[in-house]
Amino acid sequence: MSGNQTDRRELSRGEVVEQLRALGIKRGGVLLVHTSFRAVRPLEGGPAGLIEALRTALGPDGTLVIPAWTGSDTEPFDPASTPASPDLGVVPETFWRLPGVLRSNHPFAFAAAGPEAERILADPLPVPPHIHASPVGRVYDLDGQVLLLGVGHDADTTIHLAELLAEVPYGTPKSITVLQDGRPVRIEYEENDHCCQRFDLADGWLRERGLQAEGRVGHATARLMRARDVVAVAREHLARDPLVFLHSPSAGCEECNEARSSVRP
Repeated sequence: MSGNQTDRRELSRGEVVEQLRALGIKRGGVLLVHTSFRAVRPLEGGPAGLIEALRTALGPDGTLVIPAWTGSDTEPFDPASTPASPDLGVVPETFWRLPGVLRSNHPFAFAAAGPEAERILADPLPVPPHIHASPVGRVYDLDGQVLLLGVGHDADTTIHLAELLAEVPYGTPKSITVLQDGRPVRIEYEENDHCCQRFDLADGWLRERGLQAEGRVGHATARLMRARDVVAVAREHLARDPLVFLHSPSAGCEECNEARSSVRP
């Protein structure tokens, strides 16, 4: 079979559920998913079919969590109407609009469905976005799993949590617009932001310790691991080199160089 998208067989939801369970999805657990549906497709039911398969694999006592933040830092955020960032793809935008799915009441939003959804989304605006008191931090607290589906660790927000817990010395100025008493208000903050490409180092770190399951879900490469393992391994390497996730200055990465320029003595 060629790699052409049109040559792929459409998988049934049942087949995808079997793939998820074979990968090691914990029934009744908490699962944070980052995904590219383009890599996963085609499958029965499209993006909604993938969401149904994820929830079926988790079972009725499981909680599914998916990023659903805004793509704008200037427009006020309304959790009931503001679209998710186009960069997140079609699955998050489909998920947060489904009946029974909750969404954070702030622009760094995640969406969640299941028994732990309210607890995961309850914190006020997290500044910066992935502090402990954030949806990513609550998944960590609940010993949740992280599923990278058709994406790599460069999309793994849990590593940002690890950076903050490790108190990395960089932070670049950012701003976001929120509604306060019905009026838009600009919030200024510092974020541990950079290009994130070097988050892919976590792939080897976790794999060599047997802490990352890998397989196929749909037609995509899938990686599954505990959030606590991601944080523990990342913090270990950050303790040795606090700038390990930044490109070297000679690489010419504008985002990483901006982060480096902010490093405090």
